[in-house]
Amino acid sequence: MKDLSMHILDIVQNSITADAKRIEVEITENVSSDIYRIVISDDGKGMTADFVEKVTDPYVTSRTTRKVGLGLPLLKQNAERTGGNLAITSEVGKGTVVKAEFRFGNIDRLPLGDIAGTIVLLAAANLNIRFIYKHITEKDKYCFDTKEVNEMLEGMPISEPGVIRFLKEMIKENLQEINIAG
Repeated sequence: MKDLSMHILDIVQNSITADAKRIEVEITENVSSDIYRIVISDDGKGMTADFVEKVTDPYVTSRTTRKVGLGLPLLKQNAERTGGNLAITSEVGKGTVVKAEFRFGNIDRLPLGDIAGTIVLLAAANLNIRFIYKHITEKDKYCFDTKEVNEMLEGMPISEPGVIRFLKEMIKENLQEINIAG
């Protein structure tokens, strides 16, 4: 994957497949601590402890259409390449938390990519799921919550093309204000 937003899209797709109704993506950038952290949590089906131990093996997947799952193994590899790590916690019936930590200043850390487009695409394609996206920098934090957005839209769906464009621009502008590094 060429950027972190594609990793996020892939992991969130796993949450959607696990019937999550609430998915949270939190990105923390801390230059002074040399930490770039992505945490994706959901309230989906969850996984057994045994499956969690094996899930970063590319030949372990819950899919029946193919025998290879590369999302988590690639995220783990990219985090470790920067001196970081990947941790997964899950409980059957409660949900899953995927935490990837990267060294902020490492040259091998992938760029963030189009996170605004990724978040809005996920929200527009999955209207019955509550998405919460938080981005935290040393300057400030930004939060996008589809529950709040839907209240603001007063019945107009997020999936309307004009709304999609507006939301992408809104997220981009807010991220610029908190000085994300990308």
